[in-house]
This record gives sequence, structure tokens and C-alpha cells, in this order.
Amino acid sequence: FSPAVFPLSCVVQNYSWGKVGLESEVAKLLSSGDPLVQIEPDRPYAELWMGTHPRGDAIIRDNRIPQKTLGQWIADNPACLGTKVKDTFQGCLPFLFKVLSVNTALSVQAHPNKELAAKLHAQFPEHYPDANHKPEMAIALTPFEGLCGFRPVEEIVSFLQNVPELRVLIGEVAAEQLERSGSDDPRGVSAALRVCFTRLMKSEKKFFVDQLNVLVKRITQEVEEGKDTSGSNGELLLRLHSQYPGDIGCFTIYFLNLVRLEPGEAMFLGANEPHAYLYGDCVECMACSDNTVRAGLTPKFIDVLTLCEMLNYTPAPSTSKIFPAVQSQLDPSVYLYDPPVPDFTIMRIEIPASVKLYLISAIDSASILLVIQGTAVGTSTAAASEMSLCRGSVLFISANESISLHLSSPDGMLLFRACCLL
Repeated sequence: FSPAVFPLSCVVQNYSWGKVGLESEVAKLLSSGDPLVQIEPDRPYAELWMGTHPRGDAIIRDNRIPQKTLGQWIADNPACLGTKVKDTFQGCLPFLFKVLSVNTALSVQAHPNKELAAKLHAQFPEHYPDANHKPEMAIALTPFEGLCGFRPVEEIVSFLQNVPELRVLIGEVAAEQLERSGSDDPRGVSAALRVCFTRLMKSEKKFFVDQLNVLVKRITQEVEEGKDTSGSNGELLLRLHSQYPGDIGCFTIYFLNLVRLEPGEAMFLGANEPHAYLYGDCVECMACSDNTVRAGLTPKFIDVLTLCEMLNYTPAPSTSKIFPAVQSQLDPSVYLYDPPVPDFTIMRIEIPASVKLYLISAIDSASILLVIQGTAVGTSTAAASEMSLCRGSVLFISANESISLHLSSPDGMLLFRACCLL
């Protein structure tokens, strides 16, 4: 197969929750990578898809490969994936690489494991369109906020005692059961937490809307009086309610950790991990699936019963939800985010300004390279010609191919590379 290294034109998804115009990192990357792209100032630029998803297959920008998508080319040249990847994932690229620019909260949700995904797909194919799992990883490009995993029990109990509207929804019996659960009995804690969260999420709509309105009115008044509302998580509650008024998902902030990531920090979202993205820009990599079980902060289909049954009810502090990057022993410019799933690994490549020639190493996996910062000319024996790389450039690199970068920017480069390291 040849050529094996080429630039891609990728697909933008303009979902309503995305940042608008050039506030969006997606729009900035698009306009930097292609000066012919016109950014509309009032349009949301939510996601940039870099991969072979049927609803967003990247277009190859190489004169030797006319009118082909990346998915079509891989189907014709499966050896480009690398031997292990090709055999393990039946000749398909096993991941979808993305950039997300989140302006308003993006659904309280979780993703099923493979066993549950197969069951849901068989029963409800209109809502769960495939039988694959959907682990994800988000790496912050800007300061990033999300909800992830259940808070430590003492934090949830504190909210139950400070937010009477929440306690009314949970019910006194379930609330007291959680308060009495001891840290020496993890199974008892998880069971009590499951009961509380399920009672909340299955509340009748009129009941929870009434309590939410009372809570919002109370916190709004406290803010006007200059009172501290942190005991009720007031700032976040009002923000989410302004985005999704009357939504049960507003109450999940009392159960789920608020995780704040600085650029370069990551969250890994494995099977059954409750989460929601709240605000910020990130690169994301995920297994190829559309299986999402939602229960709030979304206009899409919600499946409360499935969500409550599937979740991992193990409480843990927010700091435990930050996934560490490991600096490569072979190349100090490379930081690896290697989650406990086979589908993908992400590399963050920080090339210092002092380096003028840098080699993107060959690996036994197809990969997608995204330029976030810096400029260079790329050369490869597998490319048609020299490739001018700048912010927003995206390259597909076949397995066992390398690229030499001749840097021309005074500030070095920042790149992300998605691959599959089996």
C-alpha cells in the first residue's frame, strides 16, 4: 500500500452545546489549518471528528488518492493498520479522535461495557446502534470542567444535610441509610448510594421540578444577599439550571465529583462511570461506538432505569479521576496516556523551541496526528511531497511509517497523536 502518509480534511459537528465562532477551539483549528474556511461568528463549533465514523469519515487530501474517504482507503489497504490492530479489530480503525469545545453542559451519561452494549443493541437498536463498548478519554486544551464518578460519601452526606430540597427527593429512610453506612463496609456504602441516586433519578417530574424551583429560588436569594452558597453548590446549580431549567440532571452535582482539569490533564471514562462535560476545550479519543446511556442535562433520549442499574457506585475523591500521563523513556518529548482498554492510546508531543529537527517515530499502529501549536515542514518516504504543517493540520500515518519534522516556529510545537498500542 502506498502512499501511506497524507493530510486529512476532517468533519465538524455543529451541536447546540458547542462554543460559538472563534470562541471555539474547533473553529480556531479549522481556520488556522485551512485559510479558505470561513468561520460564522454565531454558529456553534462543537466537535471536530478525525477518523472513519460513518457519520463523519475524514476526506483524504492527496492528489494521488482522488475522491476517497479515510474509511474507504483503509478498507482497501487494511495492512496500513498494523498487523495486530488489523487482526484484533477486523480491519477497521478502532478509535475516533476528536476535539471538543463545550459551552453548555453535555448530558449526564455513562457508557456500557461490551456485554451490556450487546444486550442493549439487541433490545433497543434504535437507541443503541451497535454492540461495542465506548470508553473515552478527554485531555484538556484549556481549563476544563466535568462531572466524573461518585463523590466521597461524606461530601454527599453534607449536601443531604445542607440541601433540604435534595433530601426531600431522596426520602428520609434512604438518606439516613447513607449517613449510617460505614467506610469499613464498601459494599454497604455502594448499596446505600445506589438507593439514594436511583430514588433521585426516578422521582416523578412534577415532584422534582417543584423542589428544583424551590432550591433555585432559595439560592438566588442567598446570592442576592451576599451569602456563601458553597454548602449548596450554588454557583454550579444556578449555571446548570439556566442551561437546562427543570432538568433532574441539575441535582446530580450533589452526587458526582466536579473535576477541573488544567491543560494537559486528562479524565478517563471507562464503562459504567457516570460523567458529564460542563465547559472547556479538549481532545478526546474513544472506541468506535455510539452507545451512550443518558439521564439528564440533554434533550436526547434518556434511559434512567438502565443508567441507574449499570453505574459503578464506588465513591472516590475528584483527584482520583485525573488520569496521569507518563513521560516516554525513549523520547522525553512524548507523554503517554495509556488507558486500560485496547482500543486507543494518546500521545502528547511537546517539542521544545531548541529542537529544529524532530522525528515522529514509526509504531506498529495506524495513527492520526493533530497539530495544536507550531509550524513545520514534514517529510516522509511514504508521503507524496513535503507537507506544510501548522495549527489545525491533521495527518494520517500508516503503521510503521515515520515523519521528519523541520520546525520553523520559534516556540516549538504541541501535537497529539492517537494510535492503538496492543
